[in-house]
Amino acid sequence: MASKAPSLKVSEQLSGRFFNAYGNPIDGGPEIEGREVEIGGPSVNPVRRKQPSELIATGIAGIDLNNTLVSGQKIPFFADPDQPFNQVMATVALRAKADKIILGGMGMTNDDYLYFKNVFSNAGALDRIICFMNTTEDPAVERLLIPDMSLTAAEYFAVEKNEKVLVLLSDMTSYADALAIVSNRMDQIPSKDSMPGSLYSDLAKIYEKAVQFPSGGSITIIAVTTLSGGDITHAVPDNTGYITEGQLFLRRDSDIGKVIVDPFRSLSRLKQLVNGKKTRKDHPQVMNAAVRLYSDAANAKTKLENGFDLTDYDERTLNFAKDYSNQLLAIDVNLDTTEMLDVAWKLFATYFQPEEVNIKAELVENYWPKA
Repeated sequence: MASKAPSLKVSEQLSGRFFNAYGNPIDGGPEIEGREVEIGGPSVNPVRRKQPSELIATGIAGIDLNNTLVSGQKIPFFADPDQPFNQVMATVALRAKADKIILGGMGMTNDDYLYFKNVFSNAGALDRIICFMNTTEDPAVERLLIPDMSLTAAEYFAVEKNEKVLVLLSDMTSYADALAIVSNRMDQIPSKDSMPGSLYSDLAKIYEKAVQFPSGGSITIIAVTTLSGGDITHAVPDNTGYITEGQLFLRRDSDIGKVIVDPFRSLSRLKQLVNGKKTRKDHPQVMNAAVRLYSDAANAKTKLENGFDLTDYDERTLNFAKDYSNQLLAIDVNLDTTEMLDVAWKLFATYFQPEEVNIKAELVENYWPKA
């Protein structure tokens, strides 16, 4: 029998189910009936694309306030392996206002797989979630099918059902490791960090599937890329940064003992398309003012570490930074965008005078908390 290309049966029956890299159910449920589609097709013709303009709210202020996500965007989470990136992914999946969430797990431990399964089941959210899983017990080469399986399912719902689909991929470093294993077996000459020379196009082929259609359907891709020792110059994060529209950077804030979305190293290149347009008009100014004061606090911290005296302003920025980290940047925060802005104004008023915050007078008049 001639072998055939990997394919997925697509239909509404995919919802709420868990599959392996070949698209076969692993949750004990029935086989899927539907139209068989070959995976790994071309990305969308630019003529069929619309400029992304819809906000995707995650409830995590480090994302929604400072690095707002937009439907049809492609963005990675850069995180060290010991950080709770899977918890953040699960949180985003449950909170995001998307019609379908598709999770592609590559090289996940069994614990991670069960964690996702339990969180989604307990939240009663399984009906809009579809999972494709490759665990550490499965062959590494099967990981290479996971993104294409996930995106084939995403294209079905975005194109044929005009739904907003959020694709979560974890972990792209495991995917790249599998690419390296295969290219090594094929005796290809390795490139930087022993990755295959085709790494850039292999990653781009996945990320370029992110799209906003004029008809309302969209595919947004958030992918975890784990770093070894925070090294963003490694081939995988380095190539990823050239393809995606920004990055979200997780780091542990030692002052508050929590993982935060780092405002200095994170960036959403599309946030200006929705900030102040789909959100409240004070959003861009509040975002900039808060990050500027946080930056002043970082400078004050350096002064302190080097034994210099702190001014009264320095002391206030340090206190502000702790509260800002705790109440807004930490990944356990759950607020809508308007609440985030109100919290930021409260923090401004607690520690500063309006003129120190440097925001337009009309906005200060409207939103500065009245004593």
